[in-house]
Amino acid sequence: MLVSAKQMLQNAVKGKYAVGHFNINNLEWAKAVLLTAQENNSPVILGVSEGAGKYMCGCKTVEAMVEAMIEELKITVPVATHLDHGSYEGAKKAISAGFSSIMFDGSHYDFDENMEKTKELVKICNEKGLSLEAEVGGIGGEEDGVIGMGEIADPQQCKKIADLGITMLACGIGNIHGKYPDNWQGLSFETLSKIKEVVGDMPLVLHGGTGIPEEQIKKAISLGVAKINVNTECQWAFADATRKYIEAGKDKEGKGFDPRKLLAPGFEAIKVTVKEKMEMFGSINRA
Repeated sequence: MLVSAKQMLQNAVKGKYAVGHFNINNLEWAKAVLLTAQENNSPVILGVSEGAGKYMCGCKTVEAMVEAMIEELKITVPVATHLDHGSYEGAKKAISAGFSSIMFDGSHYDFDENMEKTKELVKICNEKGLSLEAEVGGIGGEEDGVIGMGEIADPQQCKKIADLGITMLACGIGNIHGKYPDNWQGLSFETLSKIKEVVGDMPLVLHGGTGIPEEQIKKAISLGVAKINVNTECQWAFADATRKYIEAGKDKEGKGFDPRKLLAPGFEAIKVTVKEKMEMFGSINRA
């Protein structure tokens, strides 16, 4: 069922596990993630970047698709539709479209403007019963063409944003989107510990979940991370399975060119990847 992410993340903080946020890019992606969540009795967050939303014909289309899928597939675990790295205008569009959870990424504004815009969105989301994620300290890597080196968040700024009444906080602790470079220094647990100290039980969000070693993931969860974003790893799995299908000539056999057959190996590969992450995050049988 479609819900805000608030309760599922509060439960995750108490239970010392994390809920997976899996970005969706089309019908196959959404179906794969929903079915895997149901099969493993796990709460789940379907992330939609503004670029992916535009590709899927807008937030209204995505929301209608997911709501219909939940009904048709008889999904009973908690599901949130979540705008990922939303702009101020994009957040308002996603709210109008019926998304149950919003991320406003104001990290590229100066801090006072980030605070001001976040405060306004807190009011709107509270009135509508939606969960709201804010960000302090930019996340590195590439997200919809925006490239950043990543920043270490200031714990005092984190506290100020948290005190506005947001649901969850994304903070830069050395994490990046996409593939981690060979010289990556790892997550800054010192920073994460300081942030946890000042924000208390507020669920923290770890972006760039692809490629972070399992022991660092588990340590981050122990320090208050309750939502972990995964996108690139599912894309790699989908691409690899599709490539193997075509290179094996399966698309030339019978009706192997039918999109329903052509995309099936990639669909199954997403399911495998999502289940692996749910196991790592500890969210299985937590719905």
